[in-house]
Amino acid sequence: MKIIDLRTMRGPSYWSVKHYKLIVMKVDMQDLADNWSSAIPALAEQLPELLPELAQLPPVDSSSKAAQKNPPLTQEQLTDGEPLGHVIQHVALALQRTAGMQVHWGKSYPAHQEGVEFVVFAYQEERAGRMAAEVAVELVDDICHGRPVNLKPIIDELHEIREEEFIGPSTYSIVAEAATRNIPYIQLKNSSIIQLGYGVNQKRIWATTTSYTSHAGVEVAGNKNRTKAMLNDAGVPVPNGTTVYSEDGLRDAIEELGFPIVTKPLDGNHGKGATIRIMNWEAAVEGLKAAQVYSRAVIVEQFIEGHDYRLLVVNGKLIAAAKRTPAAVVGNGSSTIQQLIEEVNKDPRRGIGHEKVLTSIKADQHTLEILKAQDLTLESVLPQGQELYLKSTANISTGGTATDVTDLVHPYNVLLAERVSGIVGLDICGIDLLTNDIAVPLNETRGAVIEVNAAPGFRMHIAPTQGLPRNVAAPVVDMLFPQGSTARIPIMAVTGTNGKTTTTQLMAHIVASKGYKVGYTTTNGIYIQGVQLQSGDCTGGQSAEFVLKDPTVNFAVLETARGGMLRSGLGFHTCDVAVVTNVAADHLGLRDIYTVEEMAAVKGVLPRTVRPEGWAVLNADDDLVYAMREKLECNVALFSITDDNPRIKEHIEHGGLAAVYEEGYITIYKNSYKLRIDRAAEFPITFGGRATFNIENSLAAALACYCYGFDKEDIKLALRTFVPSAAKMPGRMNTYKFPDFEVIVDYAHNTHGIGKFAQFLNATEATHKVGVISGLGDRRDEDTLGFARIAGSIFDEVILRQDRDLRGKTAEQLKEIMERGLRLDAPDLRITYIENEPDANEYVLTHAKPGSVIVLFTENIKATLAQLDKYEAQVKTAL
Repeated sequence: MKIIDLRTMRGPSYWSVKHYKLIVMKVDMQDLADNWSSAIPALAEQLPELLPELAQLPPVDSSSKAAQKNPPLTQEQLTDGEPLGHVIQHVALALQRTAGMQVHWGKSYPAHQEGVEFVVFAYQEERAGRMAAEVAVELVDDICHGRPVNLKPIIDELHEIREEEFIGPSTYSIVAEAATRNIPYIQLKNSSIIQLGYGVNQKRIWATTTSYTSHAGVEVAGNKNRTKAMLNDAGVPVPNGTTVYSEDGLRDAIEELGFPIVTKPLDGNHGKGATIRIMNWEAAVEGLKAAQVYSRAVIVEQFIEGHDYRLLVVNGKLIAAAKRTPAAVVGNGSSTIQQLIEEVNKDPRRGIGHEKVLTSIKADQHTLEILKAQDLTLESVLPQGQELYLKSTANISTGGTATDVTDLVHPYNVLLAERVSGIVGLDICGIDLLTNDIAVPLNETRGAVIEVNAAPGFRMHIAPTQGLPRNVAAPVVDMLFPQGSTARIPIMAVTGTNGKTTTTQLMAHIVASKGYKVGYTTTNGIYIQGVQLQSGDCTGGQSAEFVLKDPTVNFAVLETARGGMLRSGLGFHTCDVAVVTNVAADHLGLRDIYTVEEMAAVKGVLPRTVRPEGWAVLNADDDLVYAMREKLECNVALFSITDDNPRIKEHIEHGGLAAVYEEGYITIYKNSYKLRIDRAAEFPITFGGRATFNIENSLAAALACYCYGFDKEDIKLALRTFVPSAAKMPGRMNTYKFPDFEVIVDYAHNTHGIGKFAQFLNATEATHKVGVISGLGDRRDEDTLGFARIAGSIFDEVILRQDRDLRGKTAEQLKEIMERGLRLDAPDLRITYIENEPDANEYVLTHAKPGSVIVLFTENIKATLAQLDKYEAQVKTAL
């Protein structure tokens, strides 16, 4: 077996609109192409033993719909027979689950090529998902061919990837809570920072610090001496202590404080370098050394007797409290300490790092030092019932446990915690205190606040070992997005074969004219408030995220092309308005899309992401686009270039919203009323009504903006003021008028597009019509022939050139196909072959006849426009 294509989806895609994080791979089954699992008994014999997770159901009742949609793969099924692509899919999922990543959804099916399978499955962490894909193919192939396998190092590596990539349980709880409220999120590249919301409404979290977390508060909490002094001044009980830098200072501190003591780094966190209940000088020196691994300055404090409690305050309110217990084992009189640790780690709730609600206990150097201080080793046997603490701190991340005590906290202690949070100045604050009983006021138990933490962990609260789990993420999201506020910005998106860029720019212009700060993406680049910040084809998911991450944008208009949806999926999960202009035969045969119907399925992803109260704006003149309405759960509006389209009539008879080109007007049908926007000829983009394709684009843009709620007068004014200049719309009907002839630069590059352009050119008066054209190497021969055939019918003369990127064909092949197509209906057409585009442009400009119209179908838009600007300057100088 061999992987021949591997892609990562990060949003709604052709393979699933609801499952955003998918690995999509094509596998050449090679010599196993015609085999099912029943033909290879080793699969049923080995796989269930190697991967017990294969048979695991989703974390729901097995009778539920989710379980029925994501059934496990059992030994019985493998014996009865399953397609090998299906087996690979389940193995890839099981590998991830074995490493602590709960993923279950997938599918597999034959590709167009014989012996090739598509395997699609969910991932949690992208790097782990891609590795699981490669390992799954290799594992199944090895078993089928009788080769030995060893999964342990692979599972270990997947565990490591998960720990490195996973955002952590605290951050995840906030993100999950936000998701339940339909708040979108983006993980910023190469960081653990999560953006909640879009554009101007975004907030950010990093672990449990937020956009509202005070830098000063973090600095105070990070300096334990300063924290203690501030709390002491405010009447909060704190341990007596001092800061030392050496053994001499340590000796002086012990003389003043006496034993027992605690040592910890001045700016430490998560219990790192801390040693508690030090009873003698030797242990104190070891504690000093352990703390100085993290900080030269070391705090020496009185040891406060009592239980370890963590109180969590969010936005000034106590939200949760937990009693924490360090990692420990209890002797049974026969097992060694190492055996007791192994037994505790068998608890299914324990895992590696943050994989599960509890962390496995690890006998590290710190543990060995604790044992040594008690004359014990890992081979020692503890008496029956003796409890031994293996860590000096009660952190969950080192194997500790937590018991929820939120309902037991005395009102005095509630007020104390809320005061501490305010004194330090933290929006999310973890307060550690020692006391014999949290239900008794701290000042009565002789307890003390021992530490204040910025970015406190949530795991002990959301999944305590004992007691009631607390949704501590909810008040965080409440704080970031108070009731009545919004996390989103409006999103309009456009897709189709032709007209996407123009429609997007028209919509962006209408929106901007209403005062919105618009970010939009097109084939030409990314624009923020009218300024181009990126150039090139920016119609994929990353470009969409660029706009949605911009903190100045309050409205997004996004061109969404086929390539991005097939390469990585959409860059957003839902939108308010989606426009589909048309679907035609273009880019067929690329990325496994071979038919127009399959292309329609790709384009149809976009309207399926529209929110239920939003609008899908569909072209009623296009059969495939019109059919998309059947899969939608949102409002549907239709547009048509004719006013007698029966689909439009039926739609409006049922109370639907539509736009048509009627008696020269862009007209919106609403119920039984007609709202005339304006004469289409008044819009510069239509070139006096000759450019019917831009009338269609104007219909789509006007209807989309009307659906969103813009007034028809505002739409009219915006369309009248949109001038299609080369600066605003490079490569889209850019017109240069010279004294004796006219030049039009356009990007028409497929049969459908040039067919629309032909209508415009046929309505344009000229003594001689010349086209500079080329073929595209990544199109099917029949598509290139169709493109050339139309070009041959509309031009009196053609200059045939080549693109810089021939996209898989040779120059000779493209020249032969294009010449054949050009002469299908015009055998006597004059054709001049000039391979280089700048040379072809120069030739046609210097040989232009008076009264002629020259059309440059350009590949390099920027260079062509620069060449024309230079020529224009030369003409003006000569005059």
